[in-house]
Amino acid sequence: MSEFSNYPPMPADLAKHPGYSRVFKPGHLTFGFIAPLESYPNSVGPTLADHAKMARKVDEAGFSAIWLRDVPFYDPNFGDVGQVLDPLAYAGYLAAITRDIAIGTAGIVLPLRDPLIVAKQASTVDQLLGGRLLLGLATGDRPVEYPAFGLEFENRSERFRDAHAIIRAVTEKSWPVHQSRFYGNLQGNIDLIPKPAGKRLPMLVIGHAGQTTEWTAQNTDGILSYIADPQRIPAIIDRWRSASHADTFKPYGYGTMFDLDRDPDMPLRPGRVLHAGRNALRELWLRQQEQGVSHVALHFKTQRRPASEVIDELGEHLLPFFPSHIAGDQ
Repeated sequence: MSEFSNYPPMPADLAKHPGYSRVFKPGHLTFGFIAPLESYPNSVGPTLADHAKMARKVDEAGFSAIWLRDVPFYDPNFGDVGQVLDPLAYAGYLAAITRDIAIGTAGIVLPLRDPLIVAKQASTVDQLLGGRLLLGLATGDRPVEYPAFGLEFENRSERFRDAHAIIRAVTEKSWPVHQSRFYGNLQGNIDLIPKPAGKRLPMLVIGHAGQTTEWTAQNTDGILSYIADPQRIPAIIDRWRSASHADTFKPYGYGTMFDLDRDPDMPLRPGRVLHAGRNALRELWLRQQEQGVSHVALHFKTQRRPASEVIDELGEHLLPFFPSHIAGDQ
């Protein structure tokens, strides 16, 4: 019996989805990077000087995904502006310069955006990417942005669920009929164009989006959370699997800041930054793979070494243990 035989299968439509199946496979862990693909430990934001070159580099090396954050404004109290560029516009650019790597949003701040426009933009980008888009959605972690949009911060969780349902309706159905609480209503007389490249867009929750674990597990295609304490992983995975209680695979992954030490034997240091040498990281991720983690997204913000150097080391020494997948190879 396979050591991964206790995992349910992936949904048939997502098992052949170029982006989703590259990143997720039952019983296996992959890793990618949260843009910007640049080390900037002493700055609120990157220079973006070599962002195109770095995107091609991680694509050609065989990593599974590049994740794009949605940060509309610079909030001095937060101190990080992500990759600066709008994620869906940037994803369209990356479609032209990459070939295989999945492009994910981590995540679109859905309550601040019109869901029909998000659906239009995401479907357009997915067409340009040939089905490599992973639509990660969030509620944002900066309350100061909500007044600028004239929107309430307190009801963001309810509006998230409402907007999520609208995106599902217009991207997965033709001439949809749909009633919305916070947005407009669809009466079956208009149809969104284009539709996604595949049968549907994979939609993930980034963070928790103000939702219960049960709602996320039952209504989305997976979660990319945030975690600083690896010891919490088994309990988190147990709850996630209990909440899913489905006959199809729902992946759990997390994003983390990291600092790859030059000493390959440097042990893992506890804290909010994943600081270790490559050997400790390999053992950590092999253990987390057994525990049920499907994906780790690494954030360069706190990385002290040049990103290009770190990518080369991870590609040579760790990627062979955690290879990206081929669509349909489940």
